[in-house]
Amino acid sequence: MSDHKDYSSILNKARRRRRRGSWNIKLLLMIGGAVLALALIIFAGFQISRAVSGRAENGQEAPAATPADAVPAQDVEIDEEEQAARELEEAAQKVVDSYENLGIVQVSGYLNIRREPSLDGDIIGKLSGDGACEILETDGDWSHITSGGVDGYISNQYLLTGDEAREKAKSLVKRRAIITADSLNIRQEPVMDPSNVIGQALENERYVVLGEEDGWIQIEGGYISADYADVEYALDEGRKMDLKAQAINQYDNLVISKVNNYLNVRQEPSQDGKIIGKMTSKAAGEILETLDGWYKIKSGPITGYISADPQYTATGQEAIDLAMQSADLKAIIRTDVLNVRTEPNTDAKIWTQIVKDERYSVVAQLDGWVQIELDSVDAEDGSETDKAYISTRDNNVEVRYALNEAIKFSPDEIAASNAASLRSRIVNYALQFVGNPYVWGGTSLTNGVDCSGFTMKVLQNFGVSLPHYSGSQAQMGKGIKSSEMRPGDLIFYAGSNGRVNHVAMYIGNGQVVHAASRKSGIKISTWNYRSPVAIRNVLGD
Repeated sequence: MSDHKDYSSILNKARRRRRRGSWNIKLLLMIGGAVLALALIIFAGFQISRAVSGRAENGQEAPAATPADAVPAQDVEIDEEEQAARELEEAAQKVVDSYENLGIVQVSGYLNIRREPSLDGDIIGKLSGDGACEILETDGDWSHITSGGVDGYISNQYLLTGDEAREKAKSLVKRRAIITADSLNIRQEPVMDPSNVIGQALENERYVVLGEEDGWIQIEGGYISADYADVEYALDEGRKMDLKAQAINQYDNLVISKVNNYLNVRQEPSQDGKIIGKMTSKAAGEILETLDGWYKIKSGPITGYISADPQYTATGQEAIDLAMQSADLKAIIRTDVLNVRTEPNTDAKIWTQIVKDERYSVVAQLDGWVQIELDSVDAEDGSETDKAYISTRDNNVEVRYALNEAIKFSPDEIAASNAASLRSRIVNYALQFVGNPYVWGGTSLTNGVDCSGFTMKVLQNFGVSLPHYSGSQAQMGKGIKSSEMRPGDLIFYAGSNGRVNHVAMYIGNGQVVHAASRKSGIKISTWNYRSPVAIRNVLGD
């Protein structure tokens, strides 16, 4: 019996615990229902209060607020962002679709574009990491590509292609300024001031647009004129190699003249060898052969021998460093005769002509035109001479960085007869000042002269008196034809108004020596590098 009582007691206790649990659940449900009802009453009161407040403020019945009427500002911003994202996505797809066979470069820095499919091929450009190209053909380890106006070869090792490239490219499309001029100044501020030019952008180069304002485009590091760039969604593409470096890469074994004026080029490797040319200061040549104390070189039209003394010549890294300092943007004439105009348009007046193979320093590049440095002023009042513009539209001019090279010169031809001894001495005296500076109004053959000051001081040393103005010197002596001119005669050139504004001294062999400009100093040129207007014999023989 005791066992049965214990079991019943335990069972009854369990039943009582279940009943108490049931009542606890019911109590919790009742409390929760009351709280929910109270919350609904408060919410309804709040909505009624808003409606009444709206009627009181506006004097009319305000519509009851509904969830559809309330559009948070954040949602509007999200919509605008989504719209911009869709537009960018569509633009990116359009850009990607413009490539028939897209390639994307996968390097941390940049990839060289070479002229030939070989590691020995000349480097003609570079493609930055994530840059795009059009693959024209693939052959082994190399792809023939075009990118940013550069046509060449890149290694396949670093090239993403196919669907992977197209998918990757979509995230790389940005608004970029694509340069349309041959060369465009990058300025520190959006102001046309020569003093704020900090760099150059070249044709087909692409720059991410940071902003646009009043005819200017802001790019990383400065501003460019909007007149010479197209702004559009685009991928980055290749750039031509640094043009100074490209000028130097034309030489396999570079040598640079280190003398202050001219280094003689001789026909034989001997101090007694006939002089056949001269290399200006910092002029470049290709070493063909090294002999005992001499280099056989080719420089411009001259092949001959120059001293290998390191006092006069530089090779290796020293030559490269000097070349990088002296490489200059030049306009190289590729036609027999080219018109020079006073303004960059074909309606402007032709005021002189220049001849083939002459190299002129570039002052500025415009769309289809280039302004060159012809000569500095020699007017009595020092006023500005005509600006000189030549057209680049017909491929008559090559504009590139270049180094000076040797020029033909043979003093033996000048002193061919005893009768020419005075003229030979005059010319040899004048030539020792080649390389010295040009200074307007100057009369020092060592510290600086202008063109008429140069001829005046040279001839003064031989007892010939001339005024210090080219226009007045053109009235001295007697006029002669070009077929009659001899070393020591003076050749005159005029501005667009027909007035003489420059003078040079004939040295024989179709050449003149003259104080050319502030940039060039005293130099040797072809006698008709500009169209002469007069030739005068001032020596009286």
